Amino acid sequence: MVNLGVCLLASVNNIPQSQICRVFITSIFPIFIISLAYTYLLYLLFNEGYNFFKNFELYLGLNSILSLFSDKSFLILFWSHFLGMNLFCGGWIVKDSQKFGINKVLMSFPLIITYFIGPIGITLYWLIRIFYAKRINLYD
Repeated sequence: MVNLGVCLLASVNNIPQSQICRVFITSIFPIFIISLAYTYLLYLLFNEGYNFFKNFELYLGLNSILSLFSDKSFLILFWSHFLGMNLFCGGWIVKDSQKFGINKVLMSFPLIITYFIGPIGITLYWLIRIFYAKRINLYD
């Protein structure tokens, strides 16, 4: 899954307007593939007797988060969730930046940052977008 994310990110950055990018990056296709893998993981873990209610301990504090991340089953579920959300955000950034004609070299910075630390990358993109769109719009 890690290699899939890096490959998709490299495709978005290098060939954002190609047909391959449209099909495999900015469409629902990669999210669909990751959701199939996620569903399969859920199925396997359910058959192994994994306690899904334990995942809600995530909200009880840092010690609970640390405990959950020591569980490999939770870690793979978390990683596939993380990858799907960040690829969705990256695809949206690419589509939106194409509407405003933002330079793809400039777009590589928010895309990379979005992949690793999502909210900061989206905020950086929004700041870049303000200059290209020449307006601030919170609902676009």
